[in-house]
Amino acid sequence: MADIRRRAAVLGSPIAHSLSPVLHRAAYAELGLDDWSYDRFEVDEAALPGFIEGLDPSWAGLSLTMPLKRAIIPLLDEISATAASVEAVNTVVFTEDGRRVGDNTDIPGMIAALRERGIDKVDSAAVLGAGATASSALAALSAVCAGPVTAYVRGPERAVEMRAWGERLGVDVVIADWADAAAALGAPLVIATTPAGATDALASSVPGTPGILFDVLYEPWPTALAAAWSARGGAVVGGLDLLVHQALLQVEQMTGRIPAPLAAMRQAGEAALAAR
Repeated sequence: MADIRRRAAVLGSPIAHSLSPVLHRAAYAELGLDDWSYDRFEVDEAALPGFIEGLDPSWAGLSLTMPLKRAIIPLLDEISATAASVEAVNTVVFTEDGRRVGDNTDIPGMIAALRERGIDKVDSAAVLGAGATASSALAALSAVCAGPVTAYVRGPERAVEMRAWGERLGVDVVIADWADAAAALGAPLVIATTPAGATDALASSVPGTPGILFDVLYEPWPTALAAAWSARGGAVVGGLDLLVHQALLQVEQMTGRIPAPLAAMRQAGEAALAAR
């Protein structure tokens, strides 16, 4: 299909601030894929089936963000074991025979972002929050954490959800109340999966010799917690690291070009954030 333009895009709602076009276009430029384009489309759950049905054979793949990561699943022919493990698809590849195949690159993206900083194994970990990103964090920790993971959550419903995810993913999850979240900061690895501002009050509780913080936010950056962590000499993995690594895997799957250009993608992402 080299004789026709290839298309890809990110779908979600809201979508205006997505960095995915910046990252994917940087990869295409570096790889010399002049006949590839990558766009963004505002699509909600109600509009998703019609959008998918309207795609022609020039489409190579899609990136999916909220609220579409579960809504896409019934529209696919197949999903990977990784995506099935958390019931979330963020990547769709259209095969040459017209099949729609879903995957989740958030989980291997988290693992790759940690490994890039030399973090292969920890004895225990803490997760702040209990939303969709927290389930991906638990899936990543199943490959990285040898011991228990303490999840700091608000409310009994979230506690039940995190326990269920732990059982499903083979992770020993210990539930703790959000009111005690400052205690999380003593863990060898802390993954913050909460919305902007939620961990700001914890910044004053960072220990004197902190371990590793993985804060999944990338805007605003650094978060108050990440800044305090860095100031005390702790290692920080940020949301842009995750974004770049999951996008890199998407580019590889959609284009078949391996390896995708990590440095060029990260540089483009950093420049775009700096310009905002």
